[in-house]
Amino acid sequence: MSVDQERADHEPAARRTAGQQPTGQADAAHGPASTTAEGSAETGTSGQTPAGPEVAGNQPSFDRPTASGPIADWAGSPMASGRPAIGLPAGDRAGDGSAAPTDAGSTGEGSTGGETTVGETTPAETTVAATTPAAIAHDGTADDGAGGGTTTADNATADGPTDGETAEAGIAGEETGGESSTATGGADGGTAGTDAPATDGVATGVAATGGSTTGTAEEGAAEAGGPAKDGTATQDKATTAEGKHRTGGTDATGSDDAADKWTHFGPRSEHAGPFRRTMRALGRFLAHEWTIVCLAATALAVVMTWPSAWHPASTIPSDIWDPTLQAWQLAWAGHALLHDPSQLWNANAFYPDSYSFAFSDTLFGYFPFALIGTGPTAALVRYNILFILLEALAFIGAYALVRQLGARRTAAAVAGAAFAYAPWRWAQAGHMHVLSVGGIALSLAMLARGHGFSFTRGYRPERTRPGWAVAGWCVAAWQISLGFGIGLPFAYVLIAVVIVAAVRWLIKGRPALGRRLLLADGVGVVVFGAVGLFMGLPYLQVIKQHPEAKRSLAEVAEFSPSLRSFITAPQQSLPWGAAHAAARATMTAPAEMTLLPGFMLYGLAAAGLFFSIWSVRTRLWLLAGTLLSVALAEGTQFYGGGKYTYVLLYKYLPFFSSSRTPGRLIIWTTLLLGILAAGAIGALVGRSYDVAAERGPVATRPGLLLRLATLLPLVLVLAEGTNWHSLQHPVVPAQPAAMRTVQGPMLVLPSDALTDENVMFWSTTKFQKIVNGGSGFYPADQQNTRNIAKSFPDQPSVDYLRGLGIRAVVVLKAQALNSTDYAKAAAPDVPIDGLGITRQDMGDTIVYELQ
Repeated sequence: MSVDQERADHEPAARRTAGQQPTGQADAAHGPASTTAEGSAETGTSGQTPAGPEVAGNQPSFDRPTASGPIADWAGSPMASGRPAIGLPAGDRAGDGSAAPTDAGSTGEGSTGGETTVGETTPAETTVAATTPAAIAHDGTADDGAGGGTTTADNATADGPTDGETAEAGIAGEETGGESSTATGGADGGTAGTDAPATDGVATGVAATGGSTTGTAEEGAAEAGGPAKDGTATQDKATTAEGKHRTGGTDATGSDDAADKWTHFGPRSEHAGPFRRTMRALGRFLAHEWTIVCLAATALAVVMTWPSAWHPASTIPSDIWDPTLQAWQLAWAGHALLHDPSQLWNANAFYPDSYSFAFSDTLFGYFPFALIGTGPTAALVRYNILFILLEALAFIGAYALVRQLGARRTAAAVAGAAFAYAPWRWAQAGHMHVLSVGGIALSLAMLARGHGFSFTRGYRPERTRPGWAVAGWCVAAWQISLGFGIGLPFAYVLIAVVIVAAVRWLIKGRPALGRRLLLADGVGVVVFGAVGLFMGLPYLQVIKQHPEAKRSLAEVAEFSPSLRSFITAPQQSLPWGAAHAAARATMTAPAEMTLLPGFMLYGLAAAGLFFSIWSVRTRLWLLAGTLLSVALAEGTQFYGGGKYTYVLLYKYLPFFSSSRTPGRLIIWTTLLLGILAAGAIGALVGRSYDVAAERGPVATRPGLLLRLATLLPLVLVLAEGTNWHSLQHPVVPAQPAAMRTVQGPMLVLPSDALTDENVMFWSTTKFQKIVNGGSGFYPADQQNTRNIAKSFPDQPSVDYLRGLGIRAVVVLKAQALNSTDYAKAAAPDVPIDGLGITRQDMGDTIVYELQ
């Protein structure tokens, strides 16, 4: 981008010239000096700019076929602000969707109150088509501001000046309901390059389609007075305001004297080969914002969860108990689907009980990872990979949600970091189903995108995308499939959102809804409901067979945190773990009661109440939601014993009584605080561009120090969420050889809630039936078997086990000898004559065969 273009992009809006007319229309005072973008017959894409003045809030409609589908739709999202920020000048601001700064005119979003001014030029001396920040993003994205025709340069860098004014990293404005297309690849991609900015005031708009244009631009790209490389039109500074429009060496009057001055440096190729087109497409994909975000989030997750990636085949995060249970759950889902899907819910553990897979949250949604590999080693590697990826997904989900709501990239990154690496999450490191919350934020982002909703623009019917709505419902269904402990409150939140949206629709006079969107929502709700039934029915059977699985209010009270819990960090927190040891010592269940989202997040969210890109109404709603989530998370510790908050839901909402840990609702507190904080960061970054603009016409973006200052909150949020050398990664006990050879059904001694979780993990080689099993509750029949087996081997215990169908008893010698309940079974000289059983010493185990 030239200096003149950048200066035009960022000069304050107060300098804009009134009385402008659209680019592409002949100026009455200057005749043919103005040029128009030529359309493309091959692609059906029009590069033409509409005539007539643009009125804020009343954009024209463009019949411009563009790329479609979820990726193209999201790539076309402006994710931009549409309301002024508190404390910033209304007309000279970045990040609030206000008037776009320009000398000559603007092309795209952000001109007036978040609306679009298309192709305006000054009526004085020269018809100028210099683009504004709405048309040229600082990461290389150009936006025509009229529902498509987005051109993207390859070397994308830097945050653009505004969200209302800049399409950032491939997220381009679709102001009039059309979809955006990416034209980085020029003609080979079959896209049109429209209204490229002229350096010295001449607008050019040659369409490049399919490698065949009116000129001979390199690789079929649009050429405007200079060489076009990789589909990016460049301008010749020698072009004057007399309106010469160069295409292929011929000026707009048809003369032959406009040969490209760069031609002598090398011959031009008329067509790119398949390899070059493939490499260009790959380059565009790798340079896209969402590719960069996904890769960066994964790399960050590897660092933040280190050393999970260092020894994934032998260690496991947090401890060797619940994580090994969850490693078994992941493995069982894949084993059952590959061998006998009808027995999915009847797992090999907790024999002879049925529906044992539903005794705790199943993590079923991760089953594709379990279709590869068998045995404990594969189970460990699988678990560690997912432990890293779920952190990355939490970051991506919150990032996508905040971007869709209208914030810029830096603000979205802060929200993603706060949601994925809040200090309280490390206390739950042994509970994968609690950490797996990325689908919540991601599905909300997709649903908002599908319904054309953002905080900065509100509901925009012309921006609805039915495909994204269906995708959002499907991701929500996937989130439910991971477990009801987190999924059930999420389902009730979705129901509440639907009810509120329906009420607002009635209040506003029942405006017409698109048939395709209604159909998409219908399909999505059916999918969501079907998955909910598939996951919920087995849990109903478990409650019916095991009444002890229902949580009592006494259990809820035992795990209810006090208000002090929200400022107390877990032991695994590197900055605060040691400092908060005294506070944790007073808690009955520290893992469920250390709920600090982060002091930095608290500060940013508080700032966001007063200085934000969100409207005042939006901020008040976010504050109310945050306070409500805190009240619910306190459980019975809230005012009045939670009688009108958590206890009310416990009594009257179906299945809500299945959870005993209200503190896990801190998930919603963290997400809402992150959105509030993002508003403050968006305003801060916008202010940095105002400061740069005030330095003079040459300054186009903040200096290095200012830009680093806007990243400081992100660094501090991540630093507060660090757990290096605080989160343990113990070595998992090796699988006994007997677990690879002995047939089931079998009982492994000693048997207790924790040891059984290791036994379940060891069974992933053969998945033989085992009486052992650990879960969120203790089945009465299993506890009875444990009590009878304490006298094994003797006649009553042998007869009882035979009655259950048990064929073998495996005794872990080291553990049994250290146990007061099962030491007899580990004794080498205990008499077994007359019992009808055999005994075999296998080194670390003793195996009794019941004949």
